Amino acid sequence: MRRPPAVARVLERVTRTAREHEMFAPGDLVLASVSGGPDSVCLLYSLWHLRRLFRIRLEVFHFDHRLRPDSAKDGVYVARLAERLQVPFHLRSAQDAPARGVSVEAWATVARIDAADDVRLAIGARTIAEGHTLDDQVETVLMNLIRGGGLEAVAGIWPGGNRHGRSALAQPLLDVERVEVEAFCRGLHLRPRLDPTNRDTKHLRNAIRLRVIPEIERATGREVKRPIARSADLLREDRWELYASTVDAFERVVSGPPQEPRFDVAALASLPEPIASRVVRLALYRVMEPEDAAPWTRDGVEAILDLARGRPGRRRDLPNGSTARRAREYVGLSRTSPESRE
Repeated sequence: MRRPPAVARVLERVTRTAREHEMFAPGDLVLASVSGGPDSVCLLYSLWHLRRLFRIRLEVFHFDHRLRPDSAKDGVYVARLAERLQVPFHLRSAQDAPARGVSVEAWATVARIDAADDVRLAIGARTIAEGHTLDDQVETVLMNLIRGGGLEAVAGIWPGGNRHGRSALAQPLLDVERVEVEAFCRGLHLRPRLDPTNRDTKHLRNAIRLRVIPEIERATGREVKRPIARSADLLREDRWELYASTVDAFERVVSGPPQEPRFDVAALASLPEPIASRVVRLALYRVMEPEDAAPWTRDGVEAILDLARGRPGRRRDLPNGSTARRAREYVGLSRTSPESRE
């Protein structure tokens, strides 16, 4: 049976993206993360139609964030899709709620990914496939520009796969626009669930999607999504090269156990500033405990670099409670201050 053009177009884009980034290997068990919305339903059906081409096995995961009174209906809908496609279904629900002052989107993302990774490990899946689209990529880039993020932030969503080191997350729809997703669903007579909170422009992502991007296109008289996404692709390549250089420099600069690293002052001073700051950030990331405040903030990284540039004997406290102290030849971190240890 011939596929509708809108369906064939999306399957072609997904195939190209998955192969370019080496997302799947023959025999892989792939866990598709499906919310029930248009993007994730498109993801599920795309992978189902391409499962023989990729030679993968497919299972479905749904996470109920419990942020809406009727959120359980989404899980029921996804379970029916999985049953229709005859693929195993896994449901998990949030056990807590975002704390006051915490970004709901950030909390929801972490909670969902953690739950999906638990399921992935339990069933022996190699990859979690998510339904982020090209529109999500553009919105993420603009959000991070507004927030003042660096290269890692404005490079946007990482596609995943094997091309730059194995990643458990894969984004097969990253070259598919939202209008193409909607046409795909119509072509297969699918009726995804719609989340009413996606229309609330109090959330930054929604404001960018519904107001900012359309206004930019009206003001410039041109389509801007694909050019912005293309910029993110170029920046990601730069980001990868910087990361590779950072890993190489890390071995020369950092010693000691992960929780109490030592930074060789002379080696750190010999590095270009972008590499030096990333070496420090990578080391501080390893220090973090689950309950800690993030120590690799700009202030935390600057504290280490400042100590390395200054005289021995100085010290700085980091946001997660660690203390950094400048010795003659290195800057060392400890979980408690020297006075506390004494």
